[in-house]
Amino acid sequence: MNDTLIDKEVTYTLEYDGKFFLIEHVPARVCRETGEQFFSPNTVQHIQSIIKTHKQPKKIIKTPVYEYI
Repeated sequence: MNDTLIDKEVTYTLEYDGKFFLIEHVPARVCRETGEQFFSPNTVQHIQSIIKTHKQPKKIIKTPVYEYI
């Protein structure tokens, strides 16, 4: 399976405490076949730190919300 994983920077999306976050340029191992993303423990810890410490975002975007009916 290792030969199907490639190193790539991805945009990580997260809903936390009722808010949505996008974190760009996150290092990941991505499966070529399924697109599944894998993150190192250090990367996960860094993402959690960014969110929990309320670090100033690079930018803020508006996002439309749709309901599946």
